[in-house]
Amino acid sequence: MGEIIEVIYENGVLKPLKPLKLKEGQKLRVRIYSGDFLELTREMRKKVTPERFKEGPTDYLLKLREEGT
Repeated sequence: MGEIIEVIYENGVLKPLKPLKLKEGQKLRVRIYSGDFLELTREMRKKVTPERFKEGPTDYLLKLREEGT
């Protein structure tokens, strides 16, 4: 499972802007986007091309999200 959250960087630490539903000690993979949401969508559009998926674009994006890609 994955989600996109906003964080702030203060004193060498990334701090989430909202509470997270995580277990203590849980390990995560983090991808950092320093920009606005439009930048993120442009990057995703490069990955999601018709020749890369057989299912619909929404199903493909959900699959990527679940895989944490």
